[in-house]
Parts: sequence; C-alpha cells; structure tokens
Amino acid sequence: MTHYAGLDVSQKETTICIVDEQGRRLWRGTAPTDPEALTEVLRRHGHDLHVGVETGPLMPWLVHELRRRGLEVICLDARHAKAALAMQLNKTDRNDAEGLAQIVRTGWYRSVHVKSFEAHRLRALLGARRQLVGMTTQLSNHIRGILKVFGLVVGMAHGRSFSERVETLLADQPAVAGIVRPMLQVWRELKDQIARFDKAVRQEVRQRAECRLLMSVPGVGALSVLAYVSAIEHPERFRQSRNVGAHLGLTPRRYQSGEIDRSGRISKCGDELVRSYLFEAAGVLLTRVQRWSPLKAWAVRLVQRSGFNKARVALARKLAVILHAIWRTGEPFRWTNVEAAA
Repeated sequence: MTHYAGLDVSQKETTICIVDEQGRRLWRGTAPTDPEALTEVLRRHGHDLHVGVETGPLMPWLVHELRRRGLEVICLDARHAKAALAMQLNKTDRNDAEGLAQIVRTGWYRSVHVKSFEAHRLRALLGARRQLVGMTTQLSNHIRGILKVFGLVVGMAHGRSFSERVETLLADQPAVAGIVRPMLQVWRELKDQIARFDKAVRQEVRQRAECRLLMSVPGVGALSVLAYVSAIEHPERFRQSRNVGAHLGLTPRRYQSGEIDRSGRISKCGDELVRSYLFEAAGVLLTRVQRWSPLKAWAVRLVQRSGFNKARVALARKLAVILHAIWRTGEPFRWTNVEAAA
C-alpha cells in the first residue's frame, strides 16, 4: 500500500506526518533534521512512500540526500503549499506536515525542480560577487557624502580614479582623512575581491562548452551566460523555448474575469538575478552592439513603437527564448536571415 509523508523542516527538528491512500493519519512525530535520522523514521512505515517537502533554505541539501538514500521525494512550491494550507484554523508544524502529506496524496501540486549542488555553487559565486558590488557602491556613496559636508566633491570618478581622487582631496584634510581612509581601504579590498570573482567567472565560462556557445548571442557576456546556465541547468526541462520567458518572470501578468481581460506588468517571478542580467544584456544589444541583425532590427522597431524601457524588457524575454533554443539545438547565433535559410 502506498503511503504519503509530509515534512515540515526547521533547522534543528523536522515534523513528520504519514497518511494512507484514504488520507487517514497513520503516524505523526518529529525527528532531527538529518537525512540519516529522517530516512530511518520514514523507512519504518513502508518502502512505497511518497515524501513531500516544501521549498526552503535547507531543501536542496535535504532532498538530494534523501533521494540518494532511495526515497521518492517531491519538492513543493512554498507559495502553492501556503495557498493550499490557508484554510487551516491553526497554523502549527504538525498541521503543516499533515497538510503537505495530503497535498502529495491528492496530487494537487506541481513538482519543483531541485538544482544540483554544482548549479548552486555557480549561483553562490555570482551572488557573492553581486553582494560585494553592492557593498562597494554603498561605501563609495558614503565616502562621497562625508566629503561633500566639508566642501570636497569627488565628481565623476570610478574605479582606480575614484581612489586617487579621494586621496588627493584628503591630502590637506587630516581630520577628515582619519575617518575616510579606513573606509577607502575597505573599498579597495572589496574591489580586489570582485576582480578575483570576475576571474573565477571567466574561468568557469571558458571550461563550459554551453557557455561558449550561448555567448555567440550579441550582448550576452560571461556573467549573463553563467547566471542563465545555472538557472536553467537542463534545457530539456522546457518542452518549448518560449516557456523560459515565463519561468524567469519576463512575461506580463494577466487578469481575466467576465468581460474584463487585461495584461499587466511582467510577473517578476523566478530568478531575479538572471532576469536583471538579461535586462542588462538587452541594453547592451540596443546601445553598444554595432553589428546589425534581425534581432536588433526587431528591437529597434519596438523602441520606436513602445519606448526604450518596454522594448528592453521584451528583448530580455526574447534573449531568454533564443538562448534556450541555441542551447537545445547546439547551433550558434544566426546573424542574418541568409544563415537561417541555409
């Protein structure tokens, strides 16, 4: 007989509930949040067991470890699970675990893809770089603000010129220098670490054939392609390339009821980092890429009709679709219609 288990995971302890095919509760309890301990508890209640766990920080590690031990684990979207459990009068870990088991039993869910540890490693690299970039921006703005109070204006300076300009302004301001120089030193160290992360990103891209292939698309650089590859991971996950745009939150929301049918702004669901990099890539294609292509011609016409920002969002969605199609077929970007016909 098939049984269904729901796991409500916390850092130290996991609440477990097991139900049968009719939805009757067979067992409920807790176990340490450890794959070995959870496997031991779950195995006591049969081998034909479907285990449901919702998305969360510990989910990738827990799902991979439980699957490695032979359990059939289904990952549920936390937003869907929250909507399904919203009718519960009392919100407790025990009730949530039983609710997850019932969701798995009824089949009212869409399983979430669990990325590999390698994909999470790439995402961690990109996330760490982005965090440091944000810190350098905040720190440089803070330094500029302090100097302005004393009539010292840095002006349009970036990178090394920013550091040199600040040092020049501090030359005859010893009282201010004692405050600003420590922050400037931290700023330099952050910039050095960002450079090391950039080098690591380039090495990752050079080692991956799919990244080199996808960079044949104009406007797509190392950061964009590595973020895209780590988010999609397996192109066969999507039957149609156009589904990738919706997966990354680049398609408009729709509200339809009766005679009302309207489209709104893009959904912005999915991976925000990939979406932002594709948005930047679209801007590069529109403003910096000089070589003409049918893709750029389409985007330029859209700019004339709808404005730059809307065209940039639409181009970002189109880039997501094209990248998937290229990855799936293995053919590089076609710059002309003649190449497409050939």
